[in-house]
Amino acid sequence: MDLGLDGSTVLITGGSRGIGAGTARVLAAEGADLILVGRDEAALAQTRADIVARSNVKVETVRADVSSGEEVIWLAERYGPRINILVNNAGAVPGGDLFAVTEARWREGWDTKVFAYINMCRVFYPHLKSRGGGVIVNVLGTGSHQKRFDYICGGMANASLDFFTETLGAHSPVDNIRVVGVSPGPVATERYHSITEQRLKSNPGMSLPKTAFGRIATPEELGQTIAFVASPRSAYTSGTIVTVDGGMSVRKYAPL
Repeated sequence: MDLGLDGSTVLITGGSRGIGAGTARVLAAEGADLILVGRDEAALAQTRADIVARSNVKVETVRADVSSGEEVIWLAERYGPRINILVNNAGAVPGGDLFAVTEARWREGWDTKVFAYINMCRVFYPHLKSRGGGVIVNVLGTGSHQKRFDYICGGMANASLDFFTETLGAHSPVDNIRVVGVSPGPVATERYHSITEQRLKSNPGMSLPKTAFGRIATPEELGQTIAFVASPRSAYTSGTIVTVDGGMSVRKYAPL
């Protein structure tokens, strides 16, 4: 299926690795030009080289920290007039329970995830509106469904961004803008493997939860979903969240 993304310009935060890089590869294959934002210049360069070798699209990389409101404003001033799709993907909220996550780590995690998404939407939305419309895709997480005490900080971040995405997406059609959330379960990223290793070290007897289809998702599988909801093929989708976790977040409600 031709998604109709050829000639689009997409800005992806957290674009150097993981879901961001997987999404970039999928969008490039669909003919979209890319602006990849991240904090690791070497990783950004590697991702760019990989994409350019495979696809005939323009790929720019930008070192920026979206937890900084000033840098978010700078990004919007520089790139806002050029893009028609924004993918908010940056940010990692720490694992740990209420007593393990300090106030400083909690605030830092929310700055890089929750407030970064809020600020990116706030400053890029007017540019999309002035262009006559566009799409914002927020990459969220199923932690809001699971109520895990050992991921309380992240689950709360996911829950707040769920509400934010649905509410903004319910309003945005008045400006011909669509806002959609994509909520992944476990994905084969460096962060997933790091968190899993940390949990196993903290709880040596812990068994890993069963995964759907006997595996976890690939970054490209999330990228395919993000590309579709961002495309004209999904032109009537806004204010909703697409969960991509093989049904794991609702498994407890399924019959035995």
